[in-house]
Amino acid sequence: MDGGERSRSGWLDALRGIAALVVVFDHSSYAFLPDLRRELMPHVNTSRYGIMVFFLVSGYLIPASLERRGCVRGFWIGRVFRLYPLWAAAVTAVLVLDLLGVARVHGDHGGQSAATVALAHVTLLQELLGTPSVLLVLWTLSYEMAFYLLVVALFTVGRHRRSAAIAMVLAVLAAVGQAAGSTLPGSALSGAVGTAPLAVIAGVTLVAAVCCASAGPPALRVCGGVLGGLLALVLVPFNGTVPPWEGLVILAVMFLGTAVHRAEHGRGTWRTVALAAAVVLVCAVGSAYRYGDGPHFTRRGWITAFLLAVLTFGAGLALRHRRIPRPLTGLGTISYSVYLLHPVLLAVAAATLGRERRDDPVREAVFLAVLLPLCVLTHRWIEVPGQAWGRRLARRSVRDEVSRPPGDP
Repeated sequence: MDGGERSRSGWLDALRGIAALVVVFDHSSYAFLPDLRRELMPHVNTSRYGIMVFFLVSGYLIPASLERRGCVRGFWIGRVFRLYPLWAAAVTAVLVLDLLGVARVHGDHGGQSAATVALAHVTLLQELLGTPSVLLVLWTLSYEMAFYLLVVALFTVGRHRRSAAIAMVLAVLAAVGQAAGSTLPGSALSGAVGTAPLAVIAGVTLVAAVCCASAGPPALRVCGGVLGGLLALVLVPFNGTVPPWEGLVILAVMFLGTAVHRAEHGRGTWRTVALAAAVVLVCAVGSAYRYGDGPHFTRRGWITAFLLAVLTFGAGLALRHRRIPRPLTGLGTISYSVYLLHPVLLAVAAATLGRERRDDPVREAVFLAVLLPLCVLTHRWIEVPGQAWGRRLARRSVRDEVSRPPGDP
């Protein structure tokens, strides 16, 4: 990335860095700052704040990456090499540490077989397949994957320019479903057909969708894209562990980020973005308010976090031409490592040190002092090489696509 590109994306790096730190705080406060957490959580759900910022940034960037390449195969290659190398390292690390007795992971996984758990995780859809994640934070990657499938589906059928309308439709569906008293249990499809069969069906469907959408004949590409989109639209509202309205809101938020990107680059209007933002905000807040309060969900905390996330993204957008402090852009660069590795380090801390009964800011600071240098290393030696391989293979794929004679499959 040259200097100009780095400057233009500095605000996005800053947002990712902030979001990563907030998520780390949310999870580490269980162990090191329990008093502060008890005071804060009813008023603002810090985990949802960070995650919603991440989703807005993903929505802003991911479809643009596909449109810029103009090649579905290249897009999927880039995504695989962006996500999987560090994902594999983090999952392997926590499993090895668990075997050594210095970390704790989910035990019986609801009685599911190791093969089912592995298949669900390899597809990154475990959150939408009724399988508890080996690492808690992996649940968000399931919604990322669902978003990718929808983005590819829209691209293959030529409807990718309607991001704002799609964001509004998804948000309205969330609100209507909640207003109608939709009370589907978590992982409803898994309960109906079984987790193992559903994982196999979803895995086969995902592979078929990606391969067909990446193939040569246009008709096959459309079929593959639509198949993947349908898979996402079935799993998110009917088999997620978060409430159906929240799953749809997550997708709406990502498409809102896409609409912002399109307007900024002259492929949409700011008036349309403003309308979409208003609809998404009203529907999301209304759905959360109607959902009410529970032992693990306070509507005030969720609503505050959601509104702050949107305001944070808006502030970043407004300041995108300003010079961004290097520590923030640097933190954003390693944010994926920070996001995936902090629960591994927390698992080690929980198994060896236990949880504090009172706030201990020193331990929190020591935790960050260990985590951040570790993430610099994993970014340098795992993420960067993986992304480099992905870029080379994606470029080769695009060249092959361009050089293929018309009508040649």
